[in-house]
Amino acid sequence: MHKDGYYSSGEFAKKANVSVRTIRYYDQQNILKPSLLTDEGVRFYTDSDFTRLQQILLLKYLGFTLDDIRNMTIGDSDYHVLKNSLELQKRMIQDKIAQMQRVCKAIEETEESINEGNGIDWSNMLEIIHLTNMEDSMRTQYLNAGNISARISLHNKYSVNKQGWFPWIYDLCGIKKGMRILEVGCGDGTLWVENIGKLAIIGRCDELLIGKRRKITSIELTDISEGMIGDARRNIKAATESWSGRDIDVIFKFRKASCEKTGAKDEYYDLVIANHVLFYCKNVDKALKEIARVLKPGGVLVCGTYGSKHMQEISKLVSTYDKRIALESEKLFEKFGLDNGKQILEKHFSNVERRDYEDALIVSEAEPLVDYILSCHGNQKEYLVDKFSDFKKYVEKKLRKPMKITKEAGVFICRK
Repeated sequence: MHKDGYYSSGEFAKKANVSVRTIRYYDQQNILKPSLLTDEGVRFYTDSDFTRLQQILLLKYLGFTLDDIRNMTIGDSDYHVLKNSLELQKRMIQDKIAQMQRVCKAIEETEESINEGNGIDWSNMLEIIHLTNMEDSMRTQYLNAGNISARISLHNKYSVNKQGWFPWIYDLCGIKKGMRILEVGCGDGTLWVENIGKLAIIGRCDELLIGKRRKITSIELTDISEGMIGDARRNIKAATESWSGRDIDVIFKFRKASCEKTGAKDEYYDLVIANHVLFYCKNVDKALKEIARVLKPGGVLVCGTYGSKHMQEISKLVSTYDKRIALESEKLFEKFGLDNGKQILEKHFSNVERRDYEDALIVSEAEPLVDYILSCHGNQKEYLVDKFSDFKKYVEKKLRKPMKITKEAGVFICRK
């Protein structure tokens, strides 16, 4: 039996240069379902299924588990989905190459040390161990990087407040020349990329006299993910190189650290920024105690969070489509949000002020909204992975009239 535009399991496997057993295994694991299953149980696949198979094989090659792959892939030939997928895969390959080059260099240096009769360079051996143990961190970053980009993109494109969240936060920080600044949970460095021009202005040194010490602004970016640190370093480097203004008297430093254990000296920083990160901490009070420790007397913490009404229309949209879908595995605003944040912060800081960011989204296109939904931390992919086209049509129908989406977010400005 043969159907036009369809491949049997054997034809599909041969064309993809894999075994029929592999194709059947992916079907059993609910990772790659056939496009057509006849009443007799015969499986047929289409060209669009090759897109999904390509993603599966590459992610498997990169070391992802089947559970990871199930949550990362969408079975649809939509060019928008394919483009996003290929872009993420390209970044994965680039990071993998860079990591393996560092491993190779460390091995070569160790060999050279032995050949020269200097024995084993144990610092290089530790570097090799560290690099080869980075796989879990890299996998987590790959899962999160595209999600962060999707969320920022939706806000940038449809926010009513044209100032933007990151420029708004930057302005509230009161950054001045010569400050020591720490950002915990820096993500991909968007705060600094979007404000690089403002940094150039505060960093310009035309008024400094020759012979006097130049005031250098020091900005340290930390995150628990090595991959995110790599993204931030690349993004900020590109933004700095593209700036055509004056020299920027700013030193950026990047390192892996958590909010609960910053690895910094006592009373070292003038400013600490924690943007939408404290509610991810296992122990919020421990994180705040650590931040208070590293702040100078009179130093400031600026921390962003959101409230219970934030993006509520999106949750309603997906639950109407399938009541089993929950876009959040837990309500983070209950752990540290706009309603309870001041009470939590006042245990550690003498002065706490709340500032609300007045904004909303007016969304008129399905693709960015669907990307946002897929980026959330809930169980949505479990129910949408094989129904992507149907779900997208559902969202398009709902957006025949632009949808207004509530934003309830803000910051607390805390002084030590």
